[in-house]
Amino acid sequence: MRSIPVQDALGMLLCHDITSIVPGEFKGRAFKKGHVIQDQDISALLDMGKEHIYVLDLGPGDIHEDDAAIRIARAAAGPGIDLSETSEGRVNLMAGAAGLLKINTKALFRINAIEEVVFATLHTDQAVAAKCPVAGTRIIPLMTREEKIKQVESICLQDYPVVEIKPFRSLQVGIVTTGSEVFHGRITDKFGPVLREKFAGLGSTVMDQVLVSDDVAMTVGAIQSFIEHGAGLVAVTGGMSVDPDDQTPAAIRATGARVVSYGAPAFPGAMFMLAYLGDVPIIGLPGCVMYFKASIFELIVPRILAGETIQREDIVALGHGGFCASCATCHYPQCGFGKG
Repeated sequence: MRSIPVQDALGMLLCHDITSIVPGEFKGRAFKKGHVIQDQDISALLDMGKEHIYVLDLGPGDIHEDDAAIRIARAAAGPGIDLSETSEGRVNLMAGAAGLLKINTKALFRINAIEEVVFATLHTDQAVAAKCPVAGTRIIPLMTREEKIKQVESICLQDYPVVEIKPFRSLQVGIVTTGSEVFHGRITDKFGPVLREKFAGLGSTVMDQVLVSDDVAMTVGAIQSFIEHGAGLVAVTGGMSVDPDDQTPAAIRATGARVVSYGAPAFPGAMFMLAYLGDVPIIGLPGCVMYFKASIFELIVPRILAGETIQREDIVALGHGGFCASCATCHYPQCGFGKG
């Protein structure tokens, strides 16, 4: 790489982006790679403190930062991922549609172990909106040896995909709300509206909500009825504590469902239950789901809607990161909750 005085650069091609920083106002690309230096650019470059521009002479086996970033991003991107254009040597990976972000963290570690290559992502297993940036990659210098990029491409081929978005299935959801106080109209149910909003935000629809007393047989009948009428998921609310009068866990077991877990290392959400009756998940939701923006619901339900079958070890793994700091203002998912 050699430098040329800006005053002598008229008509030359920039070999890299040039960033402008105006404190408190702007930081971004002022000139794009490939831009042809014009008369009016000379003064602007000097104002930015750029007395020289650099010409990059690539030798055999060398690769420019932009080309390197594009190749890394293309190799790592799986289904549901769109790529940005290069900017300042970086390519971002973005969600092509709403869904569950999945990161192959072992492959990501191997990629970042290659000197001069950097690849950063959001945490895996979180719901993301369409067009959300989920990762970014680049090399550190203006150019690198192509062998390093081939190493990255080899890792991505072995562990494909490194980054993907699993689309959410649109399920019909049945809600069974337990509790004699709600069933007899002594108090108004507040779970239903919250769950309708949460499921709608993930692309699913509540087909109906049934109120039952604390009678186990009545709860079992309501769960089974929903499944017989096509529910792809049944959410049971109320009665999830260990109080003797709380019979919801017993009712879920009495359906004959295979219980994955009763209890989860997550606060809020410890009294959560997950079971499967055939292929249909049944979730027992504790009361905290009504009151917290982020709870066990946000950690598990998106994965179910993305088609994953949750295992006991998935629940156990929630312990690292499963403690909510109870911030005065909840900023989830821009926080560490559920991100082990």
